[in-house]
Amino acid sequence: MKIFLGFSRLHKKLLAATLDLFFLPLTFFLAIALRYDLLNRELLTQYLWLIIATPLVSIPIFIRLGLYRAVIRFIDQKIVYVVILGVTLSVALLVAMAAFATHMQGYSRGVFGIYWVSAITYVVTSRFLARGMLLNANKEADVVRVAIYGAGKAGSQLANALRAGQEYLPVAFIDDMKELHGATISGIKVYAATDLQQVIEKNRITEIFLAMPSLNKGKQKHILHIVENHKVKVKVAPPVESLLNGELRMQDVRDIEIDDLLGRDKVTPDPALIARCITGKSVMVTGAGGSIGSELCRQIIKLRPARLILLEMSEFALYSIKQELKDIKLLQDSDVELLPFLGSVLDTEKCKGILASFQVDTLYHAAAYKHVPLVEFNPIDGVRNNVFGTLSIAQAAMAAGVRNFVLISTDKAVRPTNVMGTTKRLAELILQAFAREQTNTRFCMVRFGNVLGSSGSVVPLFRKQIEAGGPITLTHPEITRYFMTIPEAAQLVLQAGAMGEGGDVFVLDMGDPVKIMDLAIRMIHLSGLEVRSKTAPDGIEIEHVGLRSGEKLYEELLIGNNVEGTEHPLIMRAQEAEIPWSELRTILSDMQRACTDFNYEELRALLLLAVQEYAPQCGIEDLIWSKKNQLAEAQREIKVVENPRYQLR
Repeated sequence: MKIFLGFSRLHKKLLAATLDLFFLPLTFFLAIALRYDLLNRELLTQYLWLIIATPLVSIPIFIRLGLYRAVIRFIDQKIVYVVILGVTLSVALLVAMAAFATHMQGYSRGVFGIYWVSAITYVVTSRFLARGMLLNANKEADVVRVAIYGAGKAGSQLANALRAGQEYLPVAFIDDMKELHGATISGIKVYAATDLQQVIEKNRITEIFLAMPSLNKGKQKHILHIVENHKVKVKVAPPVESLLNGELRMQDVRDIEIDDLLGRDKVTPDPALIARCITGKSVMVTGAGGSIGSELCRQIIKLRPARLILLEMSEFALYSIKQELKDIKLLQDSDVELLPFLGSVLDTEKCKGILASFQVDTLYHAAAYKHVPLVEFNPIDGVRNNVFGTLSIAQAAMAAGVRNFVLISTDKAVRPTNVMGTTKRLAELILQAFAREQTNTRFCMVRFGNVLGSSGSVVPLFRKQIEAGGPITLTHPEITRYFMTIPEAAQLVLQAGAMGEGGDVFVLDMGDPVKIMDLAIRMIHLSGLEVRSKTAPDGIEIEHVGLRSGEKLYEELLIGNNVEGTEHPLIMRAQEAEIPWSELRTILSDMQRACTDFNYEELRALLLLAVQEYAPQCGIEDLIWSKKNQLAEAQREIKVVENPRYQLR
């Protein structure tokens, strides 16, 4: 049988036709034998031409009906209808030939009736026997044996898709519906979730595919809890709305993502709210090539603004997002004007020129340095880009008469322990101060936690480390973080920006915080592996490397408890402390001078003064400053050693 598995499709078709060429005449002969009590040479001579004609008539009909095109491993009850039609047509043609040649004189109608039943039985049985033999041969082959959780339409489609290749073999269905337990679907038995461990052991299952695309996230999270401790790898089918063609394919199935584990169902956006500041307007996005900026652009262009302006420092990132937006524009047959600009938000005059020339109505400011340790190692650049970049683009927006200005902020701005979070809080304070100084430009800011899939995201890192056999590097066993998908975050930003009244700090509902240690353990389990321990010495090790510079254990979204709801269930409005522009301007002036002079000590002191909640987790980590201090310390030690007063007499 393994030899037949290696046959090409053409050779398999020829083999099936050759077998029919032999067995169909034999079936007709047996029909004659069953009809007549006694066979003799005269009787066989009379029917001989019909015996010979049987395959010559039937096989072309079978070819025309596509019977030989059917892939044996995937046939189901539908093939029975094709066989009945094909045999009926062939028998009718044989009867017509006999009637035309001899007016049925000497021929029994019973022979044709018996042959009709026998031929259908032979063709159907032979196909299903071949299917069973091929599946059994596959079971012995080197394939991944999988169970499919969900015995509905999606599960059945997935089973057929898996059989199409040589890599996976579906051997069991798991389903929560009691009515299906014990049933057989597409030749695969359905089991209850309570029998999962027994099914895995009995069938040597190494992977489970979750094929319930219409499930809400909460139920999916519950099912993942059920399967994650069974030492099997788990994959999931995409949501039902993603299956545009109605067919579930193997390439649609993906690895577990953190949003599967979070159990958060997406809230449908308010169409009127999300389009209020965009549709038909001139819109600009700074940091347009970044993780959040690019997603904002994707969603904005679908809302059909009159113009979308992209500002980005990275040439490659700007080129990439522009090409992607051109494709989206083409697909939706849109006449949106796309304008890409290379440059920095620190270039106030250029930004003012762009905003005024193209009469920008709404500006989303996503340009920022966001990587905590990197900004800690480069504090002056972090302050320049995040603080003075925001100051620059905000002043340009006011000068150009921009009506709506939305800052993308972060939960790290709340009681910050690092330079990055402090600069983002200072950016918030700048916009709050401007909001009180004038009314032409409506400033607001949207604060949220970690986004999944952004550069530096922990999930791809953990997956890569698991695939490499470990170890997973974890900063601290108690560290927790909030998570949200990039599309959801961008969608909420667009809606929050439409609700601002001036100086608003919007906070997104990020759900419950996730303990990163638990996340790492679950990802290991859902990969079919175990955490290294005394009982599992070959498992994946989790290595604690300590908090990085500026990192803190717990992230927060609010400085105080003064928060109120909005018209959107996932968006809250926070009331935070402010600094008047008259005071803030002096601090910023001193800070600008400290950056120019590379005075790190003064810069640290000014950050502490401006953001009173700032509690540095570490000392000054700037790489140049640290190196100079090391050299200075080394020089002092040399002087001490060389000074005669300290030498032994």
